[in-house]
Amino acid sequence: MSLLTQIGVYFLLMKRAFSQPEKFSILYRQTMREIEKTGINSFPIVVVISLFVGAVITIQTNFNIENPLLPKYLVGVTVRDSLLLEFSSTMVALILAGKVGSSIASELGMMRITEQIDALEVMGVNSASYLILPKVIAAVLFFPILCLLSIMVGIAGGYFSCVLADIIPPSEYIYGIQYAFYPYYIGYALTKMVFYAIIITSVSSYFGYYVKGGAVEVGKSSTRAVVQSSILILLANLILTRTILQ
Repeated sequence: MSLLTQIGVYFLLMKRAFSQPEKFSILYRQTMREIEKTGINSFPIVVVISLFVGAVITIQTNFNIENPLLPKYLVGVTVRDSLLLEFSSTMVALILAGKVGSSIASELGMMRITEQIDALEVMGVNSASYLILPKVIAAVLFFPILCLLSIMVGIAGGYFSCVLADIIPPSEYIYGIQYAFYPYYIGYALTKMVFYAIIITSVSSYFGYYVKGGAVEVGKSSTRAVVQSSILILLANLILTRTILQ
């Protein structure tokens, strides 16, 4: 299948997925289940990675600015802006593409090869809307929360490294976190996360929905979903950064 054909099939699938659901009560229940699977279950990995990344950025920044002319609070400024502008949105999205994206592609792929999707179509159910729309809604609602969680935990990780490793005085770190803070950066990070949520869920759903073959093909589609989602996230990062921060 050529690239243009794949793009066309993808948008046709999204048109079906975003059509009006037959029953909003079913959509609500499905969305709540997806929030638990894609959002709440991702808490541990986001917390652990953000904690250590915040600590590592603090140590590396302090190592690179060991200059008596530079104030120590710049470490806190660098940690805060690194988390807000890049890590807690783009890097966390890449991690979620591996965890959530592969899970979505595998789930829909297994439903396809076991003919569960065909059974929904026979019963007159819009399988695309029933299966994909709740995943997209759940991700759009919950991924920004994971982004905020990553920011807070990353800043806390930097603080703990200051206290435990005696890198800089914690008071200097806290002052740096507060210094010249632009709330606009938070909106920028959350906006990017919404776009990333749509990319991860829709692309992974596409690769899982159109699986052909057996269990081996499900595994291959899961891998393709993660790779393509990661590439599109990086491309979207470039476009959004150029558009929003100009």
